[in-house]
Amino acid sequence: MTAARPLTLPEIETLARTAHEGQTDKAGRPYAEHLAAVAEGVRLRGGGPEQQAAAWLHDAIEDEALSLTWLDSAALPQSVKDMVLAVTKIPGEPVEQYTARILATPGALLVKEADLAHNADPARLAVLDAPTRDRLSAKYAYVRTLLGLTTP
Repeated sequence: MTAARPLTLPEIETLARTAHEGQTDKAGRPYAEHLAAVAEGVRLRGGGPEQQAAAWLHDAIEDEALSLTWLDSAALPQSVKDMVLAVTKIPGEPVEQYTARILATPGALLVKEADLAHNADPARLAVLDAPTRDRLSAKYAYVRTLLGLTTP
């Protein structure tokens, strides 16, 4: 039996958009806009196709758009799977453990950096109510500190 042909980046984008269809972000925008922004942020930061693929899939497991079983059997390089798992928050997991896993996984830091940059975009935060905006801003700043990211 031969291994399945790895999914291409356009196929992964389509898969991610389809998996998150109908989902919205905290501001009510289609969730695929966030995925596209993170993938583009990875590309602009010099990330290669595998990191861009992980960016498209970075919230798929956490948001239950795709399952762990799907990820395990998907025709993806192991490095993509590892990055997706690294940036997937586990319920109840301390943020320090989460960020340590990201730092220990090759390529995952760039994906999380792009994710944080888009999440903390002042234009995105501006549409949220003040308590939510303040809570998220503090959360993102703390995660950036734990990851050693000094500039937004």
